[in-house]
Amino acid sequence: MKLHLNDNYEIAVCGGGFAGISAALAAARRGKRVVLFEKEYMLGGLGTAGLVTIYLPICDGMGHQVSFGIAEELLRLSITYGAEARYPENWLEGVGTRTEQDKRFQVQYNPQVFAILAEKLLLDAGVDIMYGSYVVDTEVADGRITRLFVENKSGRTAYTVDGVVDATGDCDVAWQAGAPTENFKAGNVLAAWYYFTDDEGYHLQILGAADITEEEVRKRETSGGQISARRFTGLDGAEISEQVQLSHQKTLEHWLEKREEDPSAVISTIATIPQLRMTRMLQGEYALKHAEEHTYFEDSIGMIGNWRRRGPVYEVPFRTLYSRTVKNLAVAGRCVSTDQPMWDIMRVIPCCAVTGQAAGTALAMSCDLTALDVKRLQEVLQENGVVLHEHDLKNN
Repeated sequence: MKLHLNDNYEIAVCGGGFAGISAALAAARRGKRVVLFEKEYMLGGLGTAGLVTIYLPICDGMGHQVSFGIAEELLRLSITYGAEARYPENWLEGVGTRTEQDKRFQVQYNPQVFAILAEKLLLDAGVDIMYGSYVVDTEVADGRITRLFVENKSGRTAYTVDGVVDATGDCDVAWQAGAPTENFKAGNVLAAWYYFTDDEGYHLQILGAADITEEEVRKRETSGGQISARRFTGLDGAEISEQVQLSHQKTLEHWLEKREEDPSAVISTIATIPQLRMTRMLQGEYALKHAEEHTYFEDSIGMIGNWRRRGPVYEVPFRTLYSRTVKNLAVAGRCVSTDQPMWDIMRVIPCCAVTGQAAGTALAMSCDLTALDVKRLQEVLQENGVVLHEHDLKNN
């Protein structure tokens, strides 16, 4: 196979989901030359092409916003033009209260509109976006990634890079580079979310594995539930193909049943990528634990709530984003180092944005993450609107 050579990029972001968008945006805003590789032809990952279009809470459910910076910026971007968006008036319009009895700071948004708006945001920041591009291998020397090998319509191209963000969701680049990784032990439950229209409008049908809170599960009779007993690793090509086919089958069956009750119901959009949640993550310098809610971390790079229930707040240590094995590689999104129970909390959109912003900012400051001045990183994040510690939160 002929190998093409490409000019140097200071920062390469691998994966264009919410974590990758955030990382690329943060690095570009620090003046770096950034390229983003995305294997699909739209940004947003599972949150757009996968139709998991619920921007889960950036609050703790008790009236306090906990995720700020780009996490809040992208939430607001997602509902810029309305477009069938659903949002909490108490947070975005100041109507009502924000107690543990009120709506949380989350929205439902239109995936196609968000993908286009995110693309414009990155282009305006100077990010080079390479669609249909997949990192297939790395070259590592002295504990640093020196080149990424990327395949697309042009063939295979070698990109020289100074720093890399793995926002693939599957920790592919870290795994390729020889960093320690860990697989999701339980496996993924089948999901088959789709959109349909009827006489009353445009609706998201949550079918199968559902990102809905414990209280929402109690309220809904048709929250999805399990539609198959199978579990999927998400790390085998043949298995993923079977999963997608089974998802399509379940979508069709569900819609045909719906149409018997309402002939006006028509499928409008199905997911164009596998609806996988957890596959592989980095074993970083620290693994954030599910039990560490309300725990102070000196090297916190931001906070997240628990989307499943109200109350918990987690500070996210910088050490969860890297391994000393590969010094110029940061991970973001659902690749971040946690224990197995915490993984399900960390994988969602707000967490992806929080860790993406930190990863992109860190590599823009130093391509040796083991030697980075973490205090200075925290200062830069704070200058860009991030609140680092729970004791700094105000009633808002």
